[in-house]
Amino acid sequence: MSQTIERDSAANAQLALLLDVGSAPKPGNVDRDHDLSELRMEHFFAGAIGAGEGLRQAAEGSAVGTAFERAVAGMSNQAGGNTQFGCLLLLIPLVRAAGVEDTAFTSAGVRSVVESTTVADAADFYRGFEYVDVAVEDPPEGMAALDVRRGTDAIPTLRDRDMTLYDVMSASIDDGNATEWTTGFERTFETATAIAADSGPLPNRISRAFVTRLAQDEDTLVRTEHGSDVAAEVKQRAQAARGNPEAIAKLDESFVEAGINPGTTADLLVAATFVTLEQENGVTI
Repeated sequence: MSQTIERDSAANAQLALLLDVGSAPKPGNVDRDHDLSELRMEHFFAGAIGAGEGLRQAAEGSAVGTAFERAVAGMSNQAGGNTQFGCLLLLIPLVRAAGVEDTAFTSAGVRSVVESTTVADAADFYRGFEYVDVAVEDPPEGMAALDVRRGTDAIPTLRDRDMTLYDVMSASIDDGNATEWTTGFERTFETATAIAADSGPLPNRISRAFVTRLAQDEDTLVRTEHGSDVAAEVKQRAQAARGNPEAIAKLDESFVEAGINPGTTADLLVAATFVTLEQENGVTI
């Protein structure tokens, strides 16, 4: 007689990271069908495994910042560079909410987690930027001293201004991942509902949800790397291709050739996949 053993929240988070690159097509991103010029699927596999200790810390109730820094440090232990920084920024509070019994795993529960972060959490977040290069936009007016690209050099200013990690996210205007933090992960849970309502193999559902999300929101990473006009065009092209497998395949090819990588959308899909795995009792795979 077979015995069913449920995955814990940390394992579901790692599985979500692996399913991200196992799903295709996801236009412009590394997936099971292709690598990018200097970023390969095995880098993502190694990043997902390396992040495991930090994800386990989150599931066991460690502070968000502590778990995040540990996860990023482990993720960075591969030759591809930044594979999953943004994913982990979303996953850590989700795993923390799912793994701690006194926090309901709902949008409101995750909101409680992020709103309870501290200045120490913010400092650990900034330490995470010491491990990998992260593409970010210039900071808002008055925030130059807290530019995340300064890494640990910005920590004294964080302490002087008494800024928690939630405060930092609130000040990060128009950043897709910061928006999730400040809206109770609304789009994450919305996308998870869409994945769960779809049918067929989970990687195929993730792929379809990716294109749908890309058609709804301009991708922050695309805007950072290519400008607002290209970000708007990517959204429009996703809208036109949605629901047409041949058109999506051509879109994928075009994005790869142009170096357009909608990475922030991928971050959100990883988070939504994790929520789906948690809410569906692991989803039969």
